[in-house]
Amino acid sequence: MTRKFTRRQSLRLSAGALLTLGLWPGRVTAGNSKPASDVTFVAVNDLHFREAACAHWFEEAVAAMKGSAPAAEFCLIAGDLADSGTPEQLTGVRDVFRRLRIPVYSVIGNHDYRSEADRRPYEEIFGGQINYAFDHGGWQLIGLDTTEGIGWQNTTISSTTLAWLDNKLPKLDRRRPTIVFTHFPLGGGVPMRPRNADDLLNRFLEFNLGAVFCGHYHGFTERTLGAAPITTDRCCSRVRGNHDGSKEKGWFVCRATASGDVTRQFVEFKAPSRILS
Repeated sequence: MTRKFTRRQSLRLSAGALLTLGLWPGRVTAGNSKPASDVTFVAVNDLHFREAACAHWFEEAVAAMKGSAPAAEFCLIAGDLADSGTPEQLTGVRDVFRRLRIPVYSVIGNHDYRSEADRRPYEEIFGGQINYAFDHGGWQLIGLDTTEGIGWQNTTISSTTLAWLDNKLPKLDRRRPTIVFTHFPLGGGVPMRPRNADDLLNRFLEFNLGAVFCGHYHGFTERTLGAAPITTDRCCSRVRGNHDGSKEKGWFVCRATASGDVTRQFVEFKAPSRILS
């Protein structure tokens, strides 16, 4: 028997409790205030661009992305674009992803820092892509910084990010279908989830949340927030492997529909042998 909650009761529960129960009040109670269109996009994470040889690898990967999603309207990169946050690595990612010829939106990962407190190269090369929101086809998309310097586990999402949300979210339309993307995983029980992930998710309780895309954990995981999937994916890196032992590298081709649903298909990238060494 499915247990029913009033909106007031739902809002008293934490994001973690609602995730466990498979509920999300914003998705249940909100109707689209503005018609959304069907949108195709690519979501990829954990590139770890390290050295010159990675440029050739990603040239092939980007060409394969274009082939797997010729109708894609934008690309989301969920952090760790670089392997050690240098200008050369980040410029390499920027330049090769320009070949997609569609907008590319990223969030910063812990490997995009040059040192514990230095993320200046990322900020200069991917200016403005820290905490931000944009619209596409009637959808609201929100990219969030979930890093704590170069820390990779037992981390805390910064008060700066939470304060940005507190200022920004009241200005957005909670009824419009919304997609969130972050570097650190937000799904309950996923390895390396920030200690205060629920504090971030709680701020979206009244939003019509369609999907959350995360990285950092190299492996496929899925938790469900009502009808909204919250996922991590395998990495798309020449120099790094997957934490879950899987061998595939690749990305999601996603379809956001006018009904507010988001579906996805994993596309495996098999790099030509000539560029693997």
